[in-house]
Amino acid sequence: MKKIAERIWIILIVLSLFAFLVGYLKLINTFLVGILLLSTFLKGQLISDYFMGLKEVQLKYRIIPILWLILILSLIAVAYYLPTTTP
Repeated sequence: MKKIAERIWIILIVLSLFAFLVGYLKLINTFLVGILLLSTFLKGQLISDYFMGLKEVQLKYRIIPILWLILILSLIAVAYYLPTTTP
């Protein structure tokens, strides 16, 4: 179990560094926002499955954080992709 936790932690660090570098280098475009939202979903899933221990429980308990992540990330995507109007 310790090896898996270390690998998951490394994946989380790499995804977080990717998100930081995209923001720091101001490489924001619509494609990268989609990639960032997917990586955020993946990070949330990894945290809930491995560090919160939900990997071994029934699906009905795992679906709550999945739906929450989908809802929040969908709202962020809608807010980003809505056209902005300037007067």
